[in-house]
Amino acid sequence: MKIRITVGDVSLEAELNDTATAKKIAEILPFEGPFNTWGDEIYFEVPVQADLEPDAKEEVELGDLGYWPTGNAFCIFFGPTPMSRADKIIPASAVNIIGKVLGDATKLKAVMHEDSIRLEPL
Repeated sequence: MKIRITVGDVSLEAELNDTATAKKIAEILPFEGPFNTWGDEIYFEVPVQADLEPDAKEEVELGDLGYWPTGNAFCIFFGPTPMSRADKIIPASAVNIIGKVLGDATKLKAVMHEDSIRLEPL
């Protein structure tokens, strides 16, 4: 399933995976709310409950979309976090990979000062 992620004047397309957690995310769309940042990561609480999946990752790729069960949070990774080392992008703890940004996720660096994010199905 393709979605649009909008923060300020940046709009990115992304694709959700065909996983149990990603399907739960798809069911709550459209979604809009405030977000936090942690290094080059945007994360925000969503009304979704999911456990870690067997293939959860402790290291992610640029543009990955994750679900962090510890905080019921949707995460967008577009650069290093405070836990990153060398060229590795490291979340606070393991996340379920639920999708990927299609295009240049680093564009989000320009809108980290904004106060809300919108996710909608395409």
